[in-house]
Amino acid sequence: MTTPPFDQMPDNPYLLLTPGPLSTSKGVKRVMLRDWCTWDDDYNAIVETIRARLLTIANAPEGYTSVLMQGSGTFSVESVITTAVAPGDRLLVLANGAYGLRIAEIARRIGIDFTVLDSGELAQPGLNELAATLADDPAITHVAVVHCETTTGMLNPIEEIGAVVKEHGRIYIVDAMSSFGGVPIDMATLGADFLISSANKCIQGVPGFGFVIARRAILASLAGTARSLSLDLHAQWQTMEEHHGKWRFTSPTHTVRAFAQALAEFEEEGGVAARHQRYRENHRILIEGMERLGFVCLLNPSVRSPIITAFYNPPHPDYDFRRFYEALKTRGYVIYPGKVSEHSTFRIGTIGHVFPRDIEALVEAVEQSREP
Repeated sequence: MTTPPFDQMPDNPYLLLTPGPLSTSKGVKRVMLRDWCTWDDDYNAIVETIRARLLTIANAPEGYTSVLMQGSGTFSVESVITTAVAPGDRLLVLANGAYGLRIAEIARRIGIDFTVLDSGELAQPGLNELAATLADDPAITHVAVVHCETTTGMLNPIEEIGAVVKEHGRIYIVDAMSSFGGVPIDMATLGADFLISSANKCIQGVPGFGFVIARRAILASLAGTARSLSLDLHAQWQTMEEHHGKWRFTSPTHTVRAFAQALAEFEEEGGVAARHQRYRENHRILIEGMERLGFVCLLNPSVRSPIITAFYNPPHPDYDFRRFYEALKTRGYVIYPGKVSEHSTFRIGTIGHVFPRDIEALVEAVEQSREP
């Protein structure tokens, strides 16, 4: 069978309206047609360019560095937790959803001393409670929080949390997995010591690696603290530093090249400001359209992110999410089931290579797919 030229291949049968993996451009897909050698200087130069661009996107001041890590975003989170929180340290996790609790589970599995402040799935972390906890427990050395908790779509106030953490002299870890590149983050004022994200989120690349933006002096002090060989963040960073972009073990070359293309398209669009504006417009159209159809949002407007939105499943006895999902899929849209533990919900993402006209069409598809 003869494979048709790339530009003649059919489009995907549906848009991924999820928090990642997400729909990508043809330009991102096209560059993965070429194979790359992990030892080649041309490939390593791409890695070094990516590392530098990430610092620019984050507005990271002098004293920060970046490192890429194979695997899903959770691999990068685990690399930070199991490298940065050394034996004898104590981690405080601010949780209001599944991904904050996942950080706690990483700590539990590896034997790290930790405690959790869980504000529940519908509330942001309490700043007064955080301050009191840090004042009462001097053994706490690190604080971790998720920026966009995609369990619900909540955007947590990482700047305000960071101010409290730094006032008490602790190391600050931010999981910005689903927000980096799509929501403005200013490392110069945030104060985070580690910020984590992934290739297949708001930069609009494909799955295969995550990355960490870290305070160089802290990262440099962590030799030998990792509890894992493959997730040793310090060793990975040291290899990239000393060998100009080389990874310790086989890197996801096609994913890296796709990410470089995604970064070029990101910058062409206008960077964080333009992408944030597009995602916000997607979000606005979604909310207005779904509410017009009678759907109810889980969260109050003041805490919603433009990344993903949770809606209550309709209370009608004949409604079935699986049938609703399949009906939307046949019309060209894939959404997410709910992840909230105490409420029956589903979720719709508004990031990726998705535009206001796509969300308008989605709302029409929802109207055609919903059950009486």
